[in-house]
Amino acid sequence: MTSRLPRSFFGRDTVDVAQDLLGKRLVREAGGRRISGVITETEAYRGENDLACHARFGRTPRTEIMYGSPGYTYIYFIYGIHWLLNFVTERVGFPGAVLIRSLQITEGQDLVAGRRKNHPPNSWTNGPAKICQALDLDGKQNGLDVCGTDAIVYLEEGRKVTPGLIQSFPRVGLKAVPDPWKSIAWRFVVNYQCLIDG
Repeated sequence: MTSRLPRSFFGRDTVDVAQDLLGKRLVREAGGRRISGVITETEAYRGENDLACHARFGRTPRTEIMYGSPGYTYIYFIYGIHWLLNFVTERVGFPGAVLIRSLQITEGQDLVAGRRKNHPPNSWTNGPAKICQALDLDGKQNGLDVCGTDAIVYLEEGRKVTPGLIQSFPRVGLKAVPDPWKSIAWRFVVNYQCLIDG
């Protein structure tokens, strides 16, 4: 049986967690079925000083979950049409979260195909909004404990990712954010084919 990631995994520096999530398996259970995929792209958001982070405004009803215990989902609505999945990181009282930007689906492909109709498999989950659509995630799953024994969204150990396989880039969609936060390379990517071949 594949081991689930413990709370201690999430209760660390957000940038480290974002890199370490690459290659891990994200699992969504519903109706007795599992959908899972290997994480291939993440973004780190940490602290009130990070002007790209929602916590730059401090504690609000929206961001309160980011100040809580690590290992919880933070799912928010954007542009009035999309849900995005994050996992809360850091210690209690310090806001941090990792956005899941891309997955490679490895289980439950038939369910994903039904939710991502008219899209080829290589574009099922290559974006954060696509992931939530494919896994049937929205605001109802915000604030879930992914480390609990009865979790329906959780993380498992996956494929080994060596540091040399990880590429880093600036985070996406930060046109109004000033430097250094606009340019800081806190988006992390690994090529799934490298994980298969490695």
